[in-house]
Amino acid sequence: MSEATPETLRSIELTRIGERRYKATNVRGGVLPIGTGEDPDFTPIELLLAALAGCSAVDVDLITGKRAQPTSFDVHAEGHKVRDDLGNHVTGMRIVFDLEFPEGEAGDAARAVLPRTLEQVRDRLCPVVRTVALPNEVDLLAADAD
Repeated sequence: MSEATPETLRSIELTRIGERRYKATNVRGGVLPIGTGEDPDFTPIELLLAALAGCSAVDVDLITGKRAQPTSFDVHAEGHKVRDDLGNHVTGMRIVFDLEFPEGEAGDAARAVLPRTLEQVRDRLCPVVRTVALPNEVDLLAADAD
């Protein structure tokens, strides 16, 4: 099992920029606005879906792209925000890949590897999918907590 090291750490900073609006900033200076759905900003659930789709897409693109570059690469992610006995959560998450590859041997090879690639992404490659699928605890702490 891998140990947590400075190289494995990923982080963002979140700052309030208005009423129910925030900006997330990564260590490279990238900025992403976050809101509640009352404006064009992404909601936290939409960001979760984007993270699932994005992480999966990177791995799928890396593996299939070794055989052929796609002529079309679209991903749809969805889930249902529900409230039940478990509290608020997202159920029924699906990530659907709509990929097209060129005709010919290379495109055939990319199409052939796609089903196994999707399984590998789900079962071991994409850390975002794996984190959602595995039981994990998230610590929420006040900055001045001991």
